[in-house]
Amino acid sequence: MKISKESVYDKQGYRLHILPSKKYKTVSIVAKLKSPLKRKGITERALLPHVLQKATNKNPNVRSLQSALENLYGTGFSSDGTKKGENHVLSFRMEVVNEAYLTNQEPILERAMQIFSDVLFDPKADSSGFDETIVNREIQTLEQKIKSIKDDKMSYANMRLIDHMCENEPYALHVHGYLEDFKNINAKSLYEYYQEMINRDLLDVYITGDVDEAEIEKLADQFFSRSSSDNSDDHQESSAGEKREVKEIIEKEDVNQGKLHIGYRTNIKFGDDDYYALQVFNGIFGGFPSSKLFMNVREKHSLAYYAASRFESHKGLLLVFSGVDPKDFDQAKNIILEQMEAMKSGDFSDDQVNESTEQVINQLQETMDHANGLIEVLYHQMLSGVSIPAKEILENVRKVTKADVINVAKKIELDTVYFLTSQKGGEE
Repeated sequence: MKISKESVYDKQGYRLHILPSKKYKTVSIVAKLKSPLKRKGITERALLPHVLQKATNKNPNVRSLQSALENLYGTGFSSDGTKKGENHVLSFRMEVVNEAYLTNQEPILERAMQIFSDVLFDPKADSSGFDETIVNREIQTLEQKIKSIKDDKMSYANMRLIDHMCENEPYALHVHGYLEDFKNINAKSLYEYYQEMINRDLLDVYITGDVDEAEIEKLADQFFSRSSSDNSDDHQESSAGEKREVKEIIEKEDVNQGKLHIGYRTNIKFGDDDYYALQVFNGIFGGFPSSKLFMNVREKHSLAYYAASRFESHKGLLLVFSGVDPKDFDQAKNIILEQMEAMKSGDFSDDQVNESTEQVINQLQETMDHANGLIEVLYHQMLSGVSIPAKEILENVRKVTKADVINVAKKIELDTVYFLTSQKGGEE
């Protein structure tokens, strides 16, 4: 897979990443604002992507902003917030038609970037703060979202596992914020937080498509420069967490299906030499439908409605998810733990290593085939301080051996077993 070389420029108040590529008929622009995860301000940060993309001073309501985007050949715009290790990242994404492919040479990209810039730097606000109606509506929506997590028992169990597993670590903070914060948030206080954030956060802007690099650089400087910021990185390194006794937590709710979620510390992060073997390990263990968890817990013993695993690249966690009947808790837990022991003792074949390797490579290629996926891979690298060409990433996965996978398995430590069960527990 050939990916155009990424050019990175340190600019006035932001870092610019340009990826010229003839593969895409559109131009993708992604801005990422990063700050260390902190309890103070986390709910404001969760609100801001939604408030900002609703209106600007030039397009002062939702309909007007939407119409401005539609008039640029249906330009798409979206935003969200996520945790990357112990950092909070807000992402703003725009996909715009490439004017080079249009018959009439309109400055579509320039107009689109103006709107993007307005969303980030000139949202609808005055001296008394943001538009109150917009803020109140977004608070309501976010409140509903936070309350609804409890209704999605799988997401809720995952959140509770992290609460217990990463207690006293920034990673335990809830990326959607906290209900109790809303009583102190209003249009004025949110605007004050926004002003701090827009000047303080580390800003990275990615632009990819069939573009002229010099022209893009000029446009980006026009629309993304921040004279008020030196764009210094206050990156928060993820700690591995203290070595401690394995925790087993059982919580009861009104559920029919128990949620058995297990957390391990991998002691491996994105950028580490072992990271490629960890990807292959996860494929064999629980990442794909042919995995040990799926075949043993679900298929062979019919104990789980689902059983899978995934890992968090920047925090060094491996998380196992399964839905089991409350009465089968002990048996299901033991079988899951046995699969990990089987991985440590090398109880898997070279064929399984090869199959997992191919699936990991296919997944990576699929991700990097899409502009936003490619940008995510490059941003992961930037966060970890390790820059690896796409071709090399795939080669490193291909080189993984059975011995490498066993070595990774031996580094993985059980941390927390969490079971969300029915009020009656297993007394049926």
